[in-house]
Amino acid sequence: MAIATLGTVVLDCPDPVALAGFYAAVLGGTVERFEDGGDRWVELTGGAGTPLAFQAAPGFVPPRWPSPDGSQQFHLDLTVPDLDAAESEVLALGARVLDADDRKRSFRVYADPAGHPFCLCAG
Repeated sequence: MAIATLGTVVLDCPDPVALAGFYAAVLGGTVERFEDGGDRWVELTGGAGTPLAFQAAPGFVPPRWPSPDGSQQFHLDLTVPDLDAAESEVLALGARVLDADDRKRSFRVYADPAGHPFCLCAG
């Protein structure tokens, strides 16, 4: 029997509002600010799937991928109906390519504007 359920995935970043806006454009939903949190904590609400939140992290250092002396810490797998179309859209929103040379694979790896890795996966 499970002890808990996954409530929210929280990403540390230098600018929570900007990163939440990136993911709102990719996944849908609304960026919600909280009076007591200011711009230090924002959530992406109204989208499908597990909720995302974004937390200001002073001195934030993005994950390095791939890196033999560091880890990516975690990544998001985002299922899309068309890899080429989704790639074009996330790049226009500020993502950067990490590993997308093999166009026959069912996934491609990118970094969001704060440097967190995520994969676009064929659905």
